[in-house]
Amino acid sequence: MLGVTGPNEYENNINNNWYTNYGALWCFRYTQEIIDLVKKEFPEHYKDICKKTKFDEKEIERWQDIQSRMYMPFDESKNVFLQQEGFLDKEMIPASELPKEQRPINQHWSWDRILRSVYIKQADTLQGFYFFEHEFSKEELERHFDFYEPYTVHESSLSPCVHVIQAAALNRPQKAYELYLRTSRLDLDDYNNEVAEGLHITSMAGTWMSVVKGFGGMRVEEGKLIFNPLLPDQWESCKFNVFFRSANIEIFFDKQKVVVNNLEGNTVPIIVYEKATELAENQTFEIDYLKHS
Repeated sequence: MLGVTGPNEYENNINNNWYTNYGALWCFRYTQEIIDLVKKEFPEHYKDICKKTKFDEKEIERWQDIQSRMYMPFDESKNVFLQQEGFLDKEMIPASELPKEQRPINQHWSWDRILRSVYIKQADTLQGFYFFEHEFSKEELERHFDFYEPYTVHESSLSPCVHVIQAAALNRPQKAYELYLRTSRLDLDDYNNEVAEGLHITSMAGTWMSVVKGFGGMRVEEGKLIFNPLLPDQWESCKFNVFFRSANIEIFFDKQKVVVNNLEGNTVPIIVYEKATELAENQTFEIDYLKHS
């Protein structure tokens, strides 16, 4: 797929962006999965859909051919997927070596210099790892996080929160907290020197994501509500609520325990640190934090 722009807006008109290509593969897979489901469970509706859309199942063969030929740039020496073709042809200088007076680079560099640089405005390949987390191992995430994050300047309100969630999943509370401060205080400390132009609503949502999905480790898998809390050293405790399938679930964790309450609503399946239970209304589930942190 040629001439595209992936999530990293500091590079455009690039070829074979990994995020874009992987997203296309997922669309093919998911569409075929839903077609198979509707065909099996709702055959009459399937016939109506085929008639209205003029869908021919021979199209699926074409999709499968495209999937088998899709090019996913990969570097054997570093054992990582490349953000796009030619990514390693750049001058690979970590963002930590950028002089502070040149940050943010979009206010100090020309656009042609930015586009030629290695620097990533916001998660690109790692954004794919965030959306399709269940399709990659923790070891794969760790390799890609360690490779890409050092080149990421986080000059987007969409970037730090994704990295908080991934750093927490990798059991790196200090890195997660560092990036949490960047998303939660983006406008308060005016990191990007642009508050005069308006606030970043996305970083406000990113702060919620950082707490709930990052430090709370919340996921939903196969209809189950999952928590893997990780408390940063700078906090004494953390508490938040989520509404899941008409249930008001409260989770609290400190340096000793994790407590989950179903304050109101339906019975829901809960998993905390791989220990499963069914939590009915007004029931509480408690587990030791220290044994799992």
